[in-house]
Amino acid sequence: MKQPPNQIKPSFHIFSSKFTPKFSINFHPLLPSKPYSLFFKPCSFHFPNSNPSPTQTLISILRTIPDWADRVKERGMQKNRTLYDQEKWVQHRSSLRHVRHLLSSLSSRVILSLVPPVIAFTSFAALIATYNSLVLTDRLPEFFPLLRASSLPYQLTAPALALLLVFRTEASYSRFVEGKKAWTKVISGTHDFARQVMAVPESPGDLPIKKALLQYIMAFPIVLKCHVLYGSDVRRDLQHMLEVDDLAVLVNANHRPRCIIEFISQSLQLLKLEDSKRNNLESKITCFHEGIGVCEQLTGIPIPLSYTRLTSRFLVLWHLTLPIILWDDCHWIVVPATFISAASLFCIEEVGVLIEEPFPMLALDDLCKNANKDIQEAIATENLIQAQIAAKRNLHSKEHSPNGCPKS
Repeated sequence: MKQPPNQIKPSFHIFSSKFTPKFSINFHPLLPSKPYSLFFKPCSFHFPNSNPSPTQTLISILRTIPDWADRVKERGMQKNRTLYDQEKWVQHRSSLRHVRHLLSSLSSRVILSLVPPVIAFTSFAALIATYNSLVLTDRLPEFFPLLRASSLPYQLTAPALALLLVFRTEASYSRFVEGKKAWTKVISGTHDFARQVMAVPESPGDLPIKKALLQYIMAFPIVLKCHVLYGSDVRRDLQHMLEVDDLAVLVNANHRPRCIIEFISQSLQLLKLEDSKRNNLESKITCFHEGIGVCEQLTGIPIPLSYTRLTSRFLVLWHLTLPIILWDDCHWIVVPATFISAASLFCIEEVGVLIEEPFPMLALDDLCKNANKDIQEAIATENLIQAQIAAKRNLHSKEHSPNGCPKS
């Protein structure tokens, strides 16, 4: 019975995307003499010397500024926020804040993200103004019409646009407030949970479990932060808090916040507690589940897309027709007028889009660090406080006689 020939697949570096050669190679005299056919699967590669079509070249040129603005915006979204202290509040309400804000305009990601639409609509206004000027000076044939219209439609639709922008920004801000409240509950719930665990009477053998339980509780806000913030590294943030084996299980979990909750639940089951006390501690986990639910709802469900698209389309159509509406009254002034209008209205819409996802706007890193610092400080001072209270109790007992009557 003949053995099937060994299927040997040589590896080659393929540098051509369209050439598919087919040839025969004999690898070894002991192998069957039947030639092997090598088929090279076409791949798509882009070479510097390839000649792109004019359409692709035009698209790449037009996308240069928007892509740059998007990169600036995303870098700003990943920037860590910090909590305000007294010095920052003084600076925040300073009478020179307007000058400072004006001088920092070129570094504002909101303003830089407005560069593509503002340039586009201002250029379009300049094109309309140039066309109308050529028509008025008879430099174009007579059948070219003058682009102008009555301002009455704008007067009627201006309140609608204002309401759209106001409601859009208000809806985004309500999401920001909801996210802030959710994290306030998570941080306060972490403090309360840790305090009650520290107050549990220590039994023989419970000290390692109690220590691990406190570590899991302190790790939950960090895990939730990494769950809602893109680009966060949970391994880096927890490498000095959790043990290596616990961290490996957490990193490999599909849903890390619920995984750390499972660590907390299993640790509570191992503690030697009365059922009432254990149930009381387990009820604190509800706060963590609620925080997960709110955070996932805010990150997974945006403002209805129909509302966002309607606002965007309204703004675009408004500024495309603005030079035509203002031509009779402004002539070439339609160019700066369009620039000011686009910069103002698109700025309001951009702020609403940015705060729609609330968690990059919150100082979650500082909140988690402060929570861990406070709990570690409470753990460090627990023994000292217990010793002082015990000393006071002993001193109070010494001031009384053995029969319960105070000494003279």
